[in-house]
Parts: sequence; structure tokens; C-alpha cells
Amino acid sequence: MLGKPPILASILGPKSLLHLSTEKSWRLHSTGLHCPLSGGQDPSETPRTMASREDELRSCVVCGDRATGYHFHALTCEGCKGFFRRTINKGMGLTCPFDQCCEVSKNQRRHCPACRLQKCLDVGMKKDMILSAEVLAQRRARKAQRQAEKEPVQLSEKQEMLVQVFLGAHARHVSTMFDQFVQFRPPAHLFTQHQPVPFLPPVLPLLIHLADIKTFMVEQVIKFTKDLPHFRCLPIEDQISLLKGAALEICHIELNTIFCPQSQTFLCGPLRYTFQDGAHVGFQEHFLELLLRFHMTLRRLKLQEPEYVLMAALALFSPDRPGVTQREQIDQFQEEMALTLQNYIRSQQARPQGRFLYAKMLGLLAELRSLSTEYGRQLQRIQELSALMPLLQEIYS
Repeated sequence: MLGKPPILASILGPKSLLHLSTEKSWRLHSTGLHCPLSGGQDPSETPRTMASREDELRSCVVCGDRATGYHFHALTCEGCKGFFRRTINKGMGLTCPFDQCCEVSKNQRRHCPACRLQKCLDVGMKKDMILSAEVLAQRRARKAQRQAEKEPVQLSEKQEMLVQVFLGAHARHVSTMFDQFVQFRPPAHLFTQHQPVPFLPPVLPLLIHLADIKTFMVEQVIKFTKDLPHFRCLPIEDQISLLKGAALEICHIELNTIFCPQSQTFLCGPLRYTFQDGAHVGFQEHFLELLLRFHMTLRRLKLQEPEYVLMAALALFSPDRPGVTQREQIDQFQEEMALTLQNYIRSQQARPQGRFLYAKMLGLLAELRSLSTEYGRQLQRIQELSALMPLLQEIYS
């Protein structure tokens, strides 16, 4: 089990959160290939022998558990399908301490991963049939689109409740946080009524202010996530892993709500932040150009508040974050958010750009993940700023 980092763990609270039990699902996952499990019938067979032969045909060729279909070119159960995909994706070098002679059965399959993987390969499971994360995301998006097209162009009662829960948490912790930036000792040049001066302002006060407001934003995002029932039901280790991956991405999604494309500035109450402020404290020009392009593109979509919030939810519930254990449950949450977002967009029929809005938002989420990674590299360069933000240091550790 992963150790809990001290700052995030103290904010999230003790490991006494509610856990949702995950039941094995018989639905077909997008990562596997499925074909009906049926065979010809012999008229001479009795019902008992027919049932026995049917059970035998439906057994996983790896462990003997009940099979759900053909996955990666072999008839397997959901457990062995997931094990094979995870092991190959991680590139784990497994070794058996017992000369690769371990029994691989329904009850013993977890005892030796090396022998289980070898048996997967022996029965014909193919590595090259495992889809990449990018292809999986595209397939999931197409699946969500097909599903949404079949449903009425209205939110279901459950989806309405979900949107209201997210909007409530957003209003309590995120919507008003920008107006509070003025409490963190802003330098005089940041005030909108301040007259421009021909010389650059001192760096240290700006560094301290930017570090304070960035830490404050992350803390508010954490409070926002703790108000979400979907998030609270996850193990504390998964909560930390999801926040480490998504906190900065959600911050940039929220910053876009106050971005002014005409002046290319962020307006926070009486304060105005420019990309020149970022360059002044040490952020590189190529990174600031990418960040500006992202905010210009996202702002042009003219998102409504529910769309911003659901976009943040898609970033939060990403099952491919490092360290996540309940991947299937988080994947279900993300699919639920995706369908809700798509139905909400389709319900706004008066918007001409709505047809491709969902696809554009997915593309920007992928771009945002790259930006967040680059932001971590920039922080390592600006050691003075990084030293002032221990919470962000932990996120990028």
C-alpha cells in the first residue's frame, strides 16, 4: 500500500471514509473483444450433461473461473483479462520463486503473478491486442457519444441531481476563491487601477504572492473534491493519487472562467494578472505561449458553469492516474460524468457550436494534461517559487 503523503493526507482526513463495494460486472468492457458463448447441441445429451458441458465451455482457460468472453484472443474471465492488461501495460518484470510450477486456479491465481502471466501467454493471449491509453480514450468517447445519441436530449433525474451536487460544491469552495486573492499581499502593480510604470516590479513580493494564491487554489480544489460523494467513497490512497494528478488541471480549468481573451489577462476582483507576470518570476516563454493558447481556445467555447464543472470532474476521475487501485470503479465514475456532460450539451439546442463541443473539450483535457506535466518541470527550474509551495512540491513528487 502506498504511504500517505503528510500534507494531502492531513487535508483529506483519516482513513475512515465510506467504501463502496464493487461488484463484478457482466457488461462488456471496451478493452476486450467479445463473442457469444454457444455451441452445437447433441440430441443424445441429457440436460445434466448439457449443463456440465456448457459450464466447461464457459470456463476461463487461465484460471477456470467463469468466462465472460474472448479477451485478447482467449476465452477468459474479467479478472484474468484485467490482470493481463495491467501487467503488460506496466511492463512489469515478474519472476516466480518456485521454478514456474505454481498452480493457477480461481483460488490460487493471485499467489504467483509470474505463473499467471505465463499461463495467459501459453493459452494464446496476445500483447498486441491491448489498446493504448489514447485509443481507449477515443473508443470511450465514441461509446459515450453513441450511448448519448440513443437517449432523449434531456438530463435524467439522476444526472440532474449529479449536476446539482457538483454545482453546490463548486459554489461553496471554488466560485468565490478568486475574489479572495486580494488577501494574500498582492504587489501594487497587480491592482487594475494601478498606473503602469516603466520599470519591472520587485520579483520577491510577486513570487510570494503567486505561491500563496496557487497553494490557496489547490486547497480549495481539495475542499471541492471532498464535497463530492463519488470522491469520498474511494480509498484515501486513491483520493491522494487522483488529486496529485488533477489538482493543477482543475485549477487551470477554473482560471479560464476569469480569463479575458481581449486583454489576455486574468481578472480576479480588483486584481489583474498577465502572462508577463509569469515570465517575470521565471516561467519560460514557450510554456507561457502554450498556456495562452490553451486558455484562448477553451474560452472561445463559451462554456456554461455546469460544463466547466463537469470538465473538472472528467479530469478528476481519471482511472489511469499513477497509484490508483480502484480503476474499474473510477472508470465507471468518469463514464457517468462523460454521459452527463454530453447530455447537458445536447440539451442546449440553441447553441450552434454544441455539435462538436464535447469532442473539443476532450481534446483540451488531453492538452491540459501535457501542460500540467510541463508546469511541474517549470517549477523545478524556479527553485525560489517551488520552495514556497510545499503542497505543490508534494503533488509533483
